[in-house]
Amino acid sequence: MSDDWRNDRIGGALRGENPTVLRRLDAGFAVIGDVQFLPGYAVLLADDPAVRRLSDLPRHRRLGFLADMDRLGEAVERACRRLDPAFRRVNLEILGNTDDFLHAHVWPRYDWEPADLVGLPVWLYPRERWSDERHRLGPRHDTLRAAIGEELDRCAHGA
Repeated sequence: MSDDWRNDRIGGALRGENPTVLRRLDAGFAVIGDVQFLPGYAVLLADDPAVRRLSDLPRHRRLGFLADMDRLGEAVERACRRLDPAFRRVNLEILGNTDDFLHAHVWPRYDWEPADLVGLPVWLYPRERWSDERHRLGPRHDTLRAAIGEELDRCAHGA
């Protein structure tokens, strides 16, 4: 499998070629982030690459996307709390400033974060955190991936 899925993340997910997919949800795909400087970072991708913003969806699909965002946020929260006692909370964001398709970010936040950054938006972290090989998604994140996936399954059943 090539890295072509990175150029078409939603199409890759629809074709079963995006290796970051954790689960197919009702209105999109739960994926683990390419970078993990905050372990558990996940993204909800809309299941239609032509949808650019939340307001492009009819109301029932919009509500479905937001429900999936809630489900992914809860799954990340449960998994990260179980795996790291320094877990604080999750931040949920729909920005759309860089990638021109509807997606939502789920950022776990931790007590061990630098004091000058822990209360700020994740986007204010130094740029090198985003490209440092030490934080790139890899096999060492398999336990975290599995934990989030298990929690997504539990959340689907109302647990």
